[in-house]
Amino acid sequence: MSLEPHKVLREYWGYPQFKGPQAYIIDSIMNGRDVLALMPTGGGKSICFQVPTMATDGICIVISPLISLIQNQVSQLKSLGIKAIGMTGSLKFEEVNDILDNCVYGGYKFLYVSPERLEQEMVQERIRQMDVNFFVVDEAHCISQWGHDFRPAYLKCQLLRELHPEVPMIALTATATQKVVTDIVEQLELINPLIEKQSFSRKNISFKVDTHEDKRFQLRHYCKQLKSSGIVYTRSRKVTEEISTYLTKSGISATFYHGGIPEKDKRDKLKSWLQNEIKVMVATNAFGMGIDKPDVSLVVHYQIPDCIENYFQEAGRAGRNGEMAEAILFTNKTDEELARKQFLSVLPDVAMVKFIYRKLSNYFQIAYGEGSNEAFRLNFNEFCDVYQLNTLITYNTLKILDRNSVIALSESFNRMSSVQFICSKDSLLEYLKTNSFLDDSVKLILRTYGGIFENHTVINTFNLAKKLNYPEKKVLEHLEILDKDEIIEYHASHSDLELTFLVPREDDQTINRFAKNIQEQNQLKKAQVEAMLQYIDTDKVCRGKQLLQYFGEKDLLPCGICDVCLQKKDRRDELMDLKHRTIGLLKNREASSRSLVTLLKCNPDSLLMILQELLEDGVVMINDKNEYKIISCEN
Repeated sequence: MSLEPHKVLREYWGYPQFKGPQAYIIDSIMNGRDVLALMPTGGGKSICFQVPTMATDGICIVISPLISLIQNQVSQLKSLGIKAIGMTGSLKFEEVNDILDNCVYGGYKFLYVSPERLEQEMVQERIRQMDVNFFVVDEAHCISQWGHDFRPAYLKCQLLRELHPEVPMIALTATATQKVVTDIVEQLELINPLIEKQSFSRKNISFKVDTHEDKRFQLRHYCKQLKSSGIVYTRSRKVTEEISTYLTKSGISATFYHGGIPEKDKRDKLKSWLQNEIKVMVATNAFGMGIDKPDVSLVVHYQIPDCIENYFQEAGRAGRNGEMAEAILFTNKTDEELARKQFLSVLPDVAMVKFIYRKLSNYFQIAYGEGSNEAFRLNFNEFCDVYQLNTLITYNTLKILDRNSVIALSESFNRMSSVQFICSKDSLLEYLKTNSFLDDSVKLILRTYGGIFENHTVINTFNLAKKLNYPEKKVLEHLEILDKDEIIEYHASHSDLELTFLVPREDDQTINRFAKNIQEQNQLKKAQVEAMLQYIDTDKVCRGKQLLQYFGEKDLLPCGICDVCLQKKDRRDELMDLKHRTIGLLKNREASSRSLVTLLKCNPDSLLMILQELLEDGVVMINDKNEYKIISCEN
């Protein structure tokens, strides 16, 4: 069975016709051709695979990187009466088994899975049994080591080719350089693909860089003027909460969102924002992927992003309804210096990766030539403390070892404990009078973490234990008592991570196999950071033009609405006004350039430019007193 795509589009989505290259992409994939589609945020990428899936028999397998993205797309399809299901990490074995059974026997049209799921033999075997019409790799830049969100698990997408060699594949992304495009095609083994690249241009977004020392004041100014919805991006959870509190106290409806808050809070905050009960969402980059809110008219980056790819994707969440919107990046010289330090100083070089790998092996007493497939629990903070290691460099090193299959890290690596005091300060004082053994712990927490009465705050239990000179276990026990007595709300998450050594220990030889890759990745990160800073510092070239040139687009016209273009327009208007005033004055009298500057109260350099132009056009001449006089009334 095959239905007419236009009829499917009208029946389920209510659109009268396809836009841009959608029809061409759909026709290609329905004819069995692989496709790589590069389309801007809000460009309608999902239509390109959802419509052909509904127009043909079989189930579509969609590989997607984030749980929130999977949940959002599944929810949208269900709201259209389409049977879709997503397999996220929280499902039990029996639930996964039931979902796969339903997909095999025709219960669903869409199955969304994370790339990590593809590693499970049960999942692979069931996909082999399914009547698959299309494979989709969403956010396909994640498969490229040259991309900004490289995820090693995405390399497992190649397995799909083995399971159903004849099924066409469509890869989708909103941000990819030419190097990443080439890598996507190679890694996914796309066969003679149609590479459809739509311009990433967002003509309704005014890109601006605001250099200001008092960023909070500027942010309040923009948010006060905001009539619809806005997003403010920060790089840290702490800053997210601080800015949200500041905006709220300034009378602006705002809340915060980051990876450290409970799932229920995330859902509630998102719902409030989507339903316009909250105007401004202050968030880390954990927010926004797959969230289709059309009326966002302002996206502010309160701190400098690590690369143009991330910036462009996040800024692109503005103006999805086609209305005019602003994407503003706040900065100052301190920020630029801080960005270099934060992004580049924590990149482990080859020597550091070798050093930390040896320490990790020694920590678990793994002998040379041994350790393959051995699993351990590691208290990350304790490990860093024992060897006096920088936590960020160590974290990045473990991710490198994981990415290159030296170790495998558990998915819970990033989880952190959080606390919020839910009693009044007076009640707390009364409580401590009868529970004095908790006094030191409570006072240290209050001294260390601000805003802990107002918001859930991520805490480091290992560092607290170290300052108190307690075992970490004792701090955890104190938190559990405080939680039980309803003094705090405590979301526990141990600081241990689970890791498995995948290869025998060979020290330097283990790392030498991918040492060149480490160097290349570090160079890539440096280039990305420098490109971001260059964009910020370049105030003579249209912002939109700079961004599109980064992604390989050529022969571009200025956007006309960014801060650079508007400044040039203001400058042109200012010079035109000065020209008219100069001619008007010279019609009544002859005057020297110095007199004109005084009479017109203008910039001398601007006036000399105008006078030179008038001389060349034959509108004025210089008399024997070195004064300017009109010789023609044309202007």
